[in-house]
Amino acid sequence: MPARLIESLATTEPLAELFSDQSVLQAMLDFEVALAWAEARVGVVPPAAAEHIAAVAKADAFDMVALAHAMFRAATAAIPVVKALTEKVRARNPEAARYVHWGATSQDVADTALILLLKRARPLLENDISRLETALAKLSDQHKNTVMLGRTLMQAAPPVTFGLKAAGWFAALHRSRARMDAAFGEALIVQLGGATGTLAALGEKGVAVAQELAKELGLACPEAPWHTHRDRLATLVCSCGVLTGTLGKMARDVSLLMQSEVAEAAEPGGDGRGGSSTMPHKRNPAGSTLALAAAQRVPGLVATFLSAMVQEHERAVGGWQSEWPVIASVIQLTGLAAASMAEVAEGLTVDGQRMRANIDATKGVIFAERAMILLGSKLGRDVAHKVLEEATRTSVTQGRHLAEVLAEMPEITSHIDRVALRQLEMPEQYLGSAEAFRQALLASPGKKNRNQEQ
Repeated sequence: MPARLIESLATTEPLAELFSDQSVLQAMLDFEVALAWAEARVGVVPPAAAEHIAAVAKADAFDMVALAHAMFRAATAAIPVVKALTEKVRARNPEAARYVHWGATSQDVADTALILLLKRARPLLENDISRLETALAKLSDQHKNTVMLGRTLMQAAPPVTFGLKAAGWFAALHRSRARMDAAFGEALIVQLGGATGTLAALGEKGVAVAQELAKELGLACPEAPWHTHRDRLATLVCSCGVLTGTLGKMARDVSLLMQSEVAEAAEPGGDGRGGSSTMPHKRNPAGSTLALAAAQRVPGLVATFLSAMVQEHERAVGGWQSEWPVIASVIQLTGLAAASMAEVAEGLTVDGQRMRANIDATKGVIFAERAMILLGSKLGRDVAHKVLEEATRTSVTQGRHLAEVLAEMPEITSHIDRVALRQLEMPEQYLGSAEAFRQALLASPGKKNRNQEQ
């Protein structure tokens, strides 16, 4: 993985490669080559100049260490790159060197290079999100009848199904994905404005060059340069924040279900996954850990980006210069969370028997609401609530099943028959609209499209 050890828990291998020094530099060089070809097509620079620029714009031919040092001195990434590219073109053809970076400004290079990286990141994110959606839909269908404890404020509550829980994860992920897709659609645009966003150096051909540049790079062409208007990128960053939070919620649930005292689900293990350096018996929630770590970091990065949106006039001082590492981290962390939870969902073990045992361990107190509803129609809800509070206290203190306690209370048996009491603690009979909700959550356009493709 082309990443430092300190970043090994903050990215995936494909995204680390995408945001590597060589990849970032090549994106900048790709802008310069595309600009030259665009200008050649509209008659601004000679076609031969574009050929010479394209011939030397290869990242592996540049001194990364020297460029990094020069970038620090220049307080911008583009100026040293343009200078180094110009020297390489000059060594090949002095006349062509005159046309490197013609009519553009430093931010045009930096912004468009960033957009190119985002364009290449998009399918990497979508691939892992698709894997996760497919796995969650499958889990939901497999466990539509697997009853488990509902849990509110970390306490046992009336039953749900694991199928409903997985469908909830799926639907939240699908909504988050739709937001991110829309944000990518708006953000993948070329940046070409020249010194102050007017392309005055290109005369009347500025718009034509921008349009040709966009075609060359496979990007959309905006209505005007956007040097200090960062709303599109901000929307993308925010959508990644929501998506990562959605993945973090799933990771939190899975990690809690893996607690030894709960033991209702388990992530896939093996091959160094989820072990402990000191406790051989442990099977840690490794994937959920990585997703939760990402979900904890991304909100702060989102806030940093939003604070940098307040940019001055036609070129910011420090605002857009802060964005590269922020956006790179957000995308990599989002990708890490998606890839981690895809692996979790594809190999998740669900223990239906343990889920049923945990329901039984409550000795029926989670069905106090059901009993209250049955009794409430006779006594009124407030009176029924008080009666059931007393009954549940007795059940807990004496370690007896709630139905057994209720069967000894005349104020209960005079209104609820013995058959109803015997069936009181059957979780399958107190799931309400769980299955209808599960099906509705899965009935999204994304799932329908995948089923049609299959």
